[in-house]
Amino acid sequence: MTARFDRDFALLFTVMLTIAAGNTALQSVLPAIGRSLHVRDNAVAAAFSVSALLWVIAAPFWASRSDRRGRRSMILLGVGGFTISLTLCGIFLAAGINGWIGGTAAFMLFIVGRLIYGTFGAAAPPAVQAIVAGRTTRDERTKALTLLGSAFGLGTILGPAIAPYLLLGSVEGVVIGLSGPAFLFALFGAGMFVAVLRMLPNDRSEAAMDDPAAHGAVNAYPSIGGQSSGASITAATGQHIEEVGFLDPRVRAWMIAGLVFGHAQAMTGQAIGFLVIDRLHLPPAEALQPTGIVLMMGAGAALLVQWGLIPLFNLTPRVMMLVGLGIAAAGCALTGLATSLYGLATAYALASIGFGFTRPAFTAGSSLAVGSAAQGSVAGKVTSVNGASFVLGPSIGVGLYEFWHSLPYLTAGAACVALLVYCWIALQPSARASEAA
Repeated sequence: MTARFDRDFALLFTVMLTIAAGNTALQSVLPAIGRSLHVRDNAVAAAFSVSALLWVIAAPFWASRSDRRGRRSMILLGVGGFTISLTLCGIFLAAGINGWIGGTAAFMLFIVGRLIYGTFGAAAPPAVQAIVAGRTTRDERTKALTLLGSAFGLGTILGPAIAPYLLLGSVEGVVIGLSGPAFLFALFGAGMFVAVLRMLPNDRSEAAMDDPAAHGAVNAYPSIGGQSSGASITAATGQHIEEVGFLDPRVRAWMIAGLVFGHAQAMTGQAIGFLVIDRLHLPPAEALQPTGIVLMMGAGAALLVQWGLIPLFNLTPRVMMLVGLGIAAAGCALTGLATSLYGLATAYALASIGFGFTRPAFTAGSSLAVGSAAQGSVAGKVTSVNGASFVLGPSIGVGLYEFWHSLPYLTAGAACVALLVYCWIALQPSARASEAA
């Protein structure tokens, strides 16, 4: 690799990190904003469900278009959409905070801003992948894309961690307050847009340097609890000769497992901000730091599993799934019953450890169930399932939360137990899985 590629890679890594951190930072502060504006909790969840839905729909379109229209232009489109979306979200939230419009109206306009992010933000990740894939050899490609994918995982930690420190005071009598993270990450996004425009070469003029077989793949919606599972990397590097459906007998059980635990994780992650406010009896503005601590502990625990424990123990996908579901069930139930910050952080971290096992298990198990010709197809299905979990999962979780604060966590725990029994029966050890252990 050349010094120029190292510079470009650092820039692309930062693009991915910014997109993930900005989205999760906004997710972590939005429960407090919703409460301060007296908006129903389910309206807060709906704002992200709509965004996730559009991301799932738009991502395949942008992934295929980047190979025809140029990768840098797609990155600029994605970063531009991210920046415009957060700017509008900040303006609408500030308008509600200052009383210029009602809380409900502010959130309706906020959802409009989220539509822009869901539609255009998905353009950047596959184009970033394609550039890196095109400038690396086949031997270097998987390692480079894996490192690039870790930016999303780091973003899920950094976003909630720094969000409490991005609150702003008043500017010429206008209260910024809780809308500060949206404005500041919009500023980061604008900086990244300028950096990409000025520093990243126009890939059309350098097409001959790229491997013509290299391409990017759809990335799942960057969300709290949505750590990278490696599926998009397999989709970008694996063969796509044989098409495999979601209900193909070879992968059906894995798809069911991914959909169920994915929804359980999305439900619990979206409701955690409300749980911190209510269990600790905090005013919304004082809940940001405790919420950030809980989310940071959860994201860090999941990454510890994926980067440390799984390589250390070298477990088969089936064992990882069973162990992960058992731990996640216990963690979810304990989160629903916790009454202190220590209890919430510890229990949520335990649940995240469990999900930290299940996500890579889902990816690896689905991959090992088929031959080499179907790797790209199956990886695409895994990514789709991971993204779909954040379409309805948040709204379901917050809807259950409004009935009873412990309900989404107990429901998620029960779902993990039921899924554990199903996986024990349906996911029989295979010869390929045994060879991979």
